[in-house]
Amino acid sequence: MEKLIVGLWGCFFGATVVILAGAAAAFHRSLRRIARNAALTALASAFFAASFLGGLPISNENTAARFLAHLATLVSGLLTYQLFVTLGSLKSLSLRRRASRALLGLCVLILALGWQLMPLQFLALSVCMGCLLAVIALATCLRSALRGERLAWVAVFSVFCILVALAGFGWIALHRAENLQEVHVVTALAATFYVATLAYFLWTRYAYLIELHDVMAHGPGYDPVTRMRSNAETSELVADIFRQFREKPEPIGVLVLTIANLYALEKLHGSAAVNSAFFVCAGRLRRWVPAHVETGRLGKDGFLLIMRNCTDPRRLKELARSVESRLRRSVALNTNLDARRLETGNTVWVGEIGVGAMIVSNPAVRGSSAVSMSRGMSRTAISYASRIAWFDDASNTIVELPVPASGAGA
Repeated sequence: MEKLIVGLWGCFFGATVVILAGAAAAFHRSLRRIARNAALTALASAFFAASFLGGLPISNENTAARFLAHLATLVSGLLTYQLFVTLGSLKSLSLRRRASRALLGLCVLILALGWQLMPLQFLALSVCMGCLLAVIALATCLRSALRGERLAWVAVFSVFCILVALAGFGWIALHRAENLQEVHVVTALAATFYVATLAYFLWTRYAYLIELHDVMAHGPGYDPVTRMRSNAETSELVADIFRQFREKPEPIGVLVLTIANLYALEKLHGSAAVNSAFFVCAGRLRRWVPAHVETGRLGKDGFLLIMRNCTDPRRLKELARSVESRLRRSVALNTNLDARRLETGNTVWVGEIGVGAMIVSNPAVRGSSAVSMSRGMSRTAISYASRIAWFDDASNTIVELPVPASGAGA
């Protein structure tokens, strides 16, 4: 039983570390508000748990009890406010101010009353206040859930875990001399589930803000299917890059990927399957294409990748081989628009990928001509064994780029 308890508490504190790491990543992406809220909530939860488990360097029991009472009061008020903000119950600034003042006033009242009581009574009063706030929050979440809000049922589960964990922490702190192994197990499980749902909430918010940032960056040129530049925005990108190329001639690597069997996929399974295929392929490109390579959607069946200052042909060849090998892996597609079945792909599909790659060194070459030529090469490459066509400047011809032998260079 003791090993189980240690493992469960290890899961809890490990989850808080993961949230802190995510907060650091969000801060790095300039999402400072969500990073601050995530870090504050994770640190408060971890410090709260460690304190109630006896991790305080305070030898006097009365002093420790009064400190825990203060901690329970302040953390309960903070988490309640944070929950209301997350649920969107405090949309206006005036509502947020009134809620913060009400919670602050309640905390001050409990602290003032607590100093008139014995230390353990003060602690019991603070824990009861925290449980009362959790019940109020639970009722608020239930009301939101019954109205059909998307994340409200997750919030119901999260607040229920908070209520159970808070009651368990209070019982542990008030009855340290007793054998409380079962209470530790239940409390650790509830605290871990709470942190897991907190991570889910934060990730949902983080992903939303990242996508919002991309939408605002590209404006109408943002393609919601691929989460890349749209076809029109990609054309503008090409024009800008080649305009700069004429002013400062540095070789440009142009790479076009064409997916040849999308038409057949649409005829068999409809447009939803095509969108699913594009979504998965674009996601693979976003994850694996280097940050210095510009990407965008090209037409109805392809993607464009542009590498600035491409003085080494091997870099473009390696990129072509890498993206071709990743995009031709099998994909589990969704062909049903039922939201309950979106997480399970019901059709396995393998894309027929063709890649056309070339390096443009002549400033007189137009961007649209280079892209059109690479696109034609990519369609020709579908018949090649390697599926990659390369424009060889030395012979001024289109050649197949062979797959290198294992251990060979480009």
